[in-house]
Amino acid sequence: MSLQSEAAAGKRNNTLRFIVIGIGVLAVIGVVAFAAFLAAGGSGEASQAISAPTLTGENVLSIVSSASEVRFSLDETLAGRPVHVVGRTSEVAGDIRVDFANPSNSEVGTIRINARTLATDNEFRNRALRGLILQSAEDRFEFSEFVPTSVTGLPASVTTCQSFGFQVIGSLTVRDITQEVTFDVTVTPVSATWIEGYASTTVTREQFQLTIPNAPGVANVTEEVLLEIDFVATSGGTLDATPEVNCPTPEATEAAS
Repeated sequence: MSLQSEAAAGKRNNTLRFIVIGIGVLAVIGVVAFAAFLAAGGSGEASQAISAPTLTGENVLSIVSSASEVRFSLDETLAGRPVHVVGRTSEVAGDIRVDFANPSNSEVGTIRINARTLATDNEFRNRALRGLILQSAEDRFEFSEFVPTSVTGLPASVTTCQSFGFQVIGSLTVRDITQEVTFDVTVTPVSATWIEGYASTTVTREQFQLTIPNAPGVANVTEEVLLEIDFVATSGGTLDATPEVNCPTPEATEAAS
C-alpha cells in the first residue's frame, strides 16, 4: 500500500472514530435528558390531604372528594392519529353554602384541586404535565384554585330533586398566573344536607401560558381546554352523614313520563 493510500485510510478511520464517538456522546446526552425528564415529573402523589378555606355559619356543605371528579380535556395528534386527552383527579375540596329559604344568599367558597394528581391515560404525558406544563411537581405549584367573586342567575326558590342552573365568576390560578373565568353550574338539591352538581368552563392555554414541549409524534394540540367538575357536597363532607338518595334518575323520570 502506498503512503498516500495509508494516509487516506487513516483519515477515514479517524473520521469513523469521531462519528462513533459523537453518536455515543449524543446517546449519553439523550439518556441523561430522558432521565432528567422522568425525574422532573415526580411521582404524581399528593404531598398532603386536600383541603380548602372553609365557609362559616349555617347551611354549609363540603365537597366529598371521593365522590367528586375534576377534569380537563383537549385534542391532539399523537403518532399521526387524533386523540382526545382527558386528565382527571378526585383531589378537590371546597365549601358551598346553600340557603334553601332564600337561594340568592347562597355562596360558593374557594375550590382547590391538587394539580399534581391530574392523570391521563399516558404516563409520559402525565410527567410532562407535572414537570413542564403545569409544573405541579414543584411544591409551590402543587395546587390550583378557583376563588369566586360573584354568583349570578340563582333561582327565586329551590325544590328538592329539581336541578337549577347559575353562573359563578371568579379568579382561577394555575401555577402563578391568575385569570378571571366564569363557570356554568347545574345543581340538584337531594336534601338539605346533600347536593350534587356539575360545573364547566373553557379556557385557553395562552391565558395560563401552558406551553406544550416539543415531543416526537405530538402535534396539533388544541388551544382551548375544557375544565369540568362533577361534585357531591354534604354536611360534614362525608357520605355517611347524609340520608339515602331518593331523587329519581333522569332515565327513570323519562321512562315514567
